[in-house]
Amino acid sequence: MLEKSSWRKTLRIIWISIRTKRYARMTDCGDFVPAKARGMTILDRSVFQQTVCVPQLTIEAAHLAKVLPILRKKLLKLEHLRPVSGQDPKTILLHPGHVKSWEDVKALEEVKILPGALNFREIVVSYENFKSDDIFRAVLPDGQENLSSFSRIGHIVHVNLKEHLLPYRRLIGEVFLDKIPNCRAVVNKIQTIDSKFRNFQMELLAGEEDYKVEVRENGCVFEFDFAKVYWNPRLASEHERIVKSLKPGDHFCDVFAGVGPFSVPAARKCHVLANDLNPDSFQWLQHNAKRNKVEKSLKAFNRDGREFIRKELKEHLMEFWKLNDPEKTFVIAMNLPAMAVEFLDTFPGLFADHPEVQTPGRSLPVVHVYTFVKGGPAEDARKAAEANLGQEITNFDGVSFVRNVAPNKDMFRVTFHLTDDILFTRKAPKRPTEAPHGETAAKILCRDDQ
Repeated sequence: MLEKSSWRKTLRIIWISIRTKRYARMTDCGDFVPAKARGMTILDRSVFQQTVCVPQLTIEAAHLAKVLPILRKKLLKLEHLRPVSGQDPKTILLHPGHVKSWEDVKALEEVKILPGALNFREIVVSYENFKSDDIFRAVLPDGQENLSSFSRIGHIVHVNLKEHLLPYRRLIGEVFLDKIPNCRAVVNKIQTIDSKFRNFQMELLAGEEDYKVEVRENGCVFEFDFAKVYWNPRLASEHERIVKSLKPGDHFCDVFAGVGPFSVPAARKCHVLANDLNPDSFQWLQHNAKRNKVEKSLKAFNRDGREFIRKELKEHLMEFWKLNDPEKTFVIAMNLPAMAVEFLDTFPGLFADHPEVQTPGRSLPVVHVYTFVKGGPAEDARKAAEANLGQEITNFDGVSFVRNVAPNKDMFRVTFHLTDDILFTRKAPKRPTEAPHGETAAKILCRDDQ
């Protein structure tokens, strides 16, 4: 056991290390941000303007190729400022945090650059020279969680602000509007996604109130009203992964299709049935099918997910089985991670009234169902699926991590085949009565706060 003094010393070393690394990341621009910017809630761009003294190296142009590799980590890197300029001789601006005297660049003597080449000059640094990250680090409360990320949806920048950042929301909006190319609106989500149409209330922080956007993803163009439908750009890789797994001629059923990020690209090579309960999503889904010229291979529906499974999906699956083509696959996507696993209870006994279609050698449907796991292992995603099916999954393909949603909350994809013991046997879902924290598995595993 370490003595208390040793523990304090160890903790202090760790703290200093963290602070050192933090400021090391800031040295490119952070050293030039005036201290009076801290706590600003109304953006005053003039506060960032100041005159600073920086080291400058003057060399013959012929030496540039040998000098730059030595100086690469010491260059002054600011927005809208070229560290290397001039024809011959060349002037190279260096960061004063890295270069305080000739000793800091003494390695230049190896390429025959002498101390007389280094001098110091004054330059004017202004708001235009800082990136949004540098401004936020300078302005937002020190020692608290900073603005960690944002999403770009067409001309809209979308943020989820923590409570301690709300006093700065107008400033945050103005900075993004200034710094993000082609940004015309900055919005903040002000409630979790809990409506049946998966849209959310949002607050305009800066810019124009224009939420109709155009987004390009996986070779397709999507148009929609971001205020009325759900779209998550962080799922682009997952959309691409599933579409790439499909073979030409496969049949694809998208139970919660939204505006078509799975269905529209899939329709380029598959027969697609796409459904969404939100009437706005349904309209944009049809529009995007036409925009991408796949309306002939994509049928869109505006129904409840269970009704869609019991009618359109069921009928289409029966027609698919009549084709008797073992080379083709019937794939079902269920991407409503807050509650998609709950809809799995529609499949048990779905074909109990049609025993004649239970022919040997049929291609069994593949299901990709998405769910959240909060503070637990990936295996909990499979358990949630099995709880709603009311039985163990016997033809199981695996659980795949999709993305981290929040601290201790991950999104997973559960992939399995709908076997005959599911489709032809009526079973009541066997939901667990007790789960961690006294909640049902469906509740704890399937909440959605994006």
